[in-house]
Amino acid sequence: MNSLFSGKYTWLHSINPSLKLLTILGLFILAINIHYLNFMVGFSCVILTLFIFGTGYSYKQLLLLSLPFLFVFLSTSSSMILFGKGETILFKWAYIQISEESLIRGIHLGFRALSFAILGLIFALTTKPVMLFYSLMQQLKLPPKFAYSFMAAIRLIPIMIEEYQIIINAQRVRGIEQKNHLLKKIERLAIPLLSQSIRRAYRIAVSMEAKRFQSNRKRTFYYEVGFSRNDLIFLCNFLVLIGLAYLLSNHYPFLPNTDVRYLSD
Repeated sequence: MNSLFSGKYTWLHSINPSLKLLTILGLFILAINIHYLNFMVGFSCVILTLFIFGTGYSYKQLLLLSLPFLFVFLSTSSSMILFGKGETILFKWAYIQISEESLIRGIHLGFRALSFAILGLIFALTTKPVMLFYSLMQQLKLPPKFAYSFMAAIRLIPIMIEEYQIIINAQRVRGIEQKNHLLKKIERLAIPLLSQSIRRAYRIAVSMEAKRFQSNRKRTFYYEVGFSRNDLIFLCNFLVLIGLAYLLSNHYPFLPNTDVRYLSD
């Protein structure tokens, strides 16, 4: 993700990747267990604020990245709102029925899906894959054979994209028509891509063996990933702002503060 968009280096980039990963996973679990609409909206606003002002990317880039997830937000919420069940009918026409219960559930579901997407984008835009795996090895004791395998796979992705374009251009030079049957096109592209990937994976394995790469010995690292003051700021930011959102949602609710689990179907 970082290679496709250029952004400024912010304090979020300096957060320990393992800590960031565990925090994001914790926020995922928290979002799943939020059943009050006001708190869900407040939680989403906290995440959205960090996404806009903390990732270091321009508004245009953030909007471009958010468009697919805004579509998911609209589709999930509108489907529940228009076709959900409920007792308090607000609008009904043909198969479309909007009730107070379906409206609350639809908005709640939409904001939950949006918060998932924003959390994932925050992590992807502010975390370098290489530093993530170094941190997993150093802080969470991930076995190096798995970490380096994942890093090698990630590094192969742009190479495979480049090879795909080379194969397409080579076939065009040789006069091979690209607009024929889809299965034939996939066959012409998949076989050379697969063979090249197998050869490259074999060369990487031989190279690691030649360098006496073994996972049963203590390793040293060129990049040392540690903790800093920004890690504490990162945790306190979520604890304070989400706690504030919870208090405001309880004492100053601006939407019906009903538990969505107990809305009648």
